[in-house]
Order: sequence, then C-alpha cells, then structure tokens
Amino acid sequence: MQWVSKVSTAPSFVDALAEAVVGVETRLDGSAPDLVFLFASPHHREHFARVPAALAQAFPGALVFGCSGAGIIGEGRELERMPALSLTGAVLPAVELSTFHVEPDDLVGADDPESWHARLGLPGYAAGALVVLADPFTCDTGPLLQSLDRAFPGLVKVGGLASGGNQPGQTAMFAGSTTHGTGAIGLALTGNLLVDAMVAQGCRPIGTPMFVTRSERNVIHELDGRPVSRVLQEVYEQAAPRDRELMRSSLFLGLVTRPDQQVYRQGDFLVRNILGLDARTGALAVAAEAPRNGVVQFHLRDADTSSEDLDAVLRQYAELGHRPAGALMFSCLGRGQGLYGRPNHDVEALTEHVGEVAVGGFFCNGEIGPVGGRTHLHGYTTSFALFRRAHSD
Repeated sequence: MQWVSKVSTAPSFVDALAEAVVGVETRLDGSAPDLVFLFASPHHREHFARVPAALAQAFPGALVFGCSGAGIIGEGRELERMPALSLTGAVLPAVELSTFHVEPDDLVGADDPESWHARLGLPGYAAGALVVLADPFTCDTGPLLQSLDRAFPGLVKVGGLASGGNQPGQTAMFAGSTTHGTGAIGLALTGNLLVDAMVAQGCRPIGTPMFVTRSERNVIHELDGRPVSRVLQEVYEQAAPRDRELMRSSLFLGLVTRPDQQVYRQGDFLVRNILGLDARTGALAVAAEAPRNGVVQFHLRDADTSSEDLDAVLRQYAELGHRPAGALMFSCLGRGQGLYGRPNHDVEALTEHVGEVAVGGFFCNGEIGPVGGRTHLHGYTTSFALFRRAHSD
C-alpha cells in the first residue's frame, strides 16, 4: 500500500492540475494509483465539470473521488482563502473499491439494508471504510448516515459536507467519471486494509451532566426539573472568569450518545449548536433532538481546548503503535487560522503524533465521523481516517 499527496496553489486550473499530477506521478515512482482523491477550492469552479475526464486522462484506470472545499488540505498544509487543488494518490493492492451517488429523492424509503448491499455490491458484514461526501443544500445527512449504519455496521464512516459555495449549485462532488452537484456520494474501501477513524471535538464540558426532564423535539424546557434559564444562570455564576467570557460566544450543548453509562467524560458527548434562549419561557433551542430523560451537559470551545482535545485524541492513537500509510482529514470551517491564529495547526498535530503520512482533505460545512458507536454529522471538529494494510500477503 502506497499513498502520496501533492497540492498546488496555481491560480490556473490547468496549471494546478498539471503540477499536482506530476507531483503524484513523481512520488509514486512509476506505480499507477488505483484511487485518486481530489479536493479543489471554489477558484476552480468553472472547471469542476471536467475534473473526472481530466484525471482519467492523467491516471487511466484510477477511480476519482472528492469534492469542492473552501479550504484544501494536502502535502502537510492547510490552504484557506486561496486557490488550491490537492491530489492524494493511493496504490491499493487487494483492496476493492465501489462508489454510489444518491439524489435527495433517493433517500426517501432508502432504509432497506438490502438495497444498499445491491447498490454497492457489498454484503452487510463487509469491513473497511465508507467515505461519504454530501451537498449541504440538498442532502439530509441524518437519515442517510443512519441508513448506512444499519446496512453496513462493519464499515467505518467518515467524510464531510462539501463547501466553497453559499447557495445551491455552487458545490461539486466527484465520483468516478461524473461530477455531481446534488445529493451525496460514497466510496467503499474493502479488502486488505484497516481503517482507524477518530473525531476531535474541540470542546470541554462545563457544569455537570443533567437529565432532560421536559422537552419538545429540539426545544428543552427543563433540566433536572428546573427551567433551563435558571440552570444556565447557576452555571454562569459558578464558572471562572474566562469561562464566563466564553459562555457569551462559544457555548454549546453536549448530548450523551450512550445513556446507559454511569460516568461521562470529554468525548462521550455529541456536541451541538445552541440556537437560542427564549427570554419569555426560559426554553433552550438546540440543533438536535433532545428527548426526555436524555443526558446533556453544557460545553465550551476555544483554541486552547480544541488544541488539547486534538492532542489527546492523537496521542491515544499514537500509543497503539500503528503506522498508517495514508490519511484523510476533514476539518470544520470554524477551525484553521480563524481559531488558532496560524495555519496548519491540525495537520501538524497529526504529523507530530503519527509521523509523516500522506494526507488529503478539505474544510467542511460539517464533518462525518463515529462517536458512541454510531456515525454522526459534527460541527467544529476535525475527523480523521487513517489507512494501513491489514496483512502483507
């Protein structure tokens, strides 16, 4: 198994693609890639339709997969607010590849696992990875991910929402010989590979875990039998000065993914945005269903917390002693230079803990990764998929 990565910041699409292609060819040293991931900034939007054909000419026989991104990751760099095109080529002996594309209407009634097995040509017990990329304007990822979890429980699912556009029709997804502007695409990798996936959420709990005692869908009225506004006031009064400042701009709600646990730690929560607090009723609206008797806890986010959480996740992985050949990285648009004040923070952390590894990816409108045994769409996170060979035979 061999992975290489090359990124170009040339403003011309023709020049950028040529530079990236030569870089991949040189680093593969005569080997032909089986798979090429491409991520391109919106500066190249007018050429998105021709991406698959251009790469098919450069790498005959390679499967093309990727999407547009407001920020592009490759060759150990995170490139934001500039022209960028990233190619990650992979030579994958004894690895099988299959793709799908679903339009929004296809998701209606797509709960049948057997239909997914037929679509991807894979059995339900398949093991490996499923990379999912979706259009943020036309795809409801919640039902899609739930359906894929049911159909393929052994496939690790990672990915993100395509970015680089602020209205429908401006993002693009590349799968095989086609550029798609709506729905979602997926790439399954099975066979001689192992996939390690992780999510660095970048938030830390504040206060204590509480039960949702009264709620309606995504609106919480009471926590531990008290109005949410009163609970929030108590959390604020007991917080340190720095945390009080963060509560004004960086407060989130974490929902426990495994309510049967007795002790909850950082990383056990699915962190979601707070949409608003009703001053009249004291009810709190969040960007997720908050069922009665569910366990929640408020969370804070800042650069230090995000960095510490990322280091902890990667340190824990490094201690396992794995040496991945390649990686995909999906980072939130809210991270990067805007959060840390400097470029390349997350990709440098990956290199520091895991070693030099070919990595490609992009900055997403939402990141897909596993938490608590299920696959979720996250925000403000960085998700990784690290690929290594299962055996040398």
